[in-house]
Amino acid sequence: MFDGSLKNVAQYYKENGCGMFARYKAFVWRDGDIQPVLHYDTIDMDEFTGYEIQRQKIVDNTKAFLEGKTCNNCLLYGDMGTGKSSTVKAVANQFRKDGLRIVEIPKERLIDFPILVDKIATLPMKFIIFIDDLSFQHQDQSYTTLKAVLEGGVSARPENALIYATSNRRHLVKEHLSDRSFAVDDINTRDNMQESLSLSDRFGLAVCYSIPSKKQFVEIVCAMAKERGINKTEEELAAGAEQFALAKGGRSPRCAKQYVESLFC
Repeated sequence: MFDGSLKNVAQYYKENGCGMFARYKAFVWRDGDIQPVLHYDTIDMDEFTGYEIQRQKIVDNTKAFLEGKTCNNCLLYGDMGTGKSSTVKAVANQFRKDGLRIVEIPKERLIDFPILVDKIATLPMKFIIFIDDLSFQHQDQSYTTLKAVLEGGVSARPENALIYATSNRRHLVKEHLSDRSFAVDDINTRDNMQESLSLSDRFGLAVCYSIPSKKQFVEIVCAMAKERGINKTEEELAAGAEQFALAKGGRSPRCAKQYVESLFC
């Protein structure tokens, strides 16, 4: 008799997968296939300061996904350097022992989405399909593909996958002034424009990452400096960080990290 060991084996493969999905935790869609990332980003939640509310929304959604509860495709949007992509990677790392894997697909290859989901649909693990820096030009073919996926078309995502996308734009399709000129021979221009702007609304969960206030920026800098063992007062760090941010063109967690790293130069 197996004395219950068969159940344990099944649980092991559910959490760890087999083949490359047991050996690797992060993957990328390349050359028409899923390729392992040999040296993936090991960032975790403990490395963040600020944006706790935003991160908790992502964590809660991911937990619900892993537990088979109601969950949503997610769009993380907002200003550059605020930690959108890092949040997705940190969430994937946090839950990798729960059988979660992440597959990044370049936005230029969204037309391959049906092929990708066919490859993962029967696997025992659960997947985040990650699309970084998402935006579209007007009449972009990949826009149509993603719209069909989000609306539950024939090539919709399987139950063991969620789409997490990041973008610097709330409206994912770039709009030009010419798009607002209503020609007399195109009575559907307004409808077409509204359709383009509504793509982001088809993500069930949209989380905004805006630039930090001066106070929040200083808090992030001080937390990073303390973690790195930098012996400076808060006033010294605040003055230096503000000057650094002005030279960089604005405050952000990325700017804070760059400033702290510059103190070692």
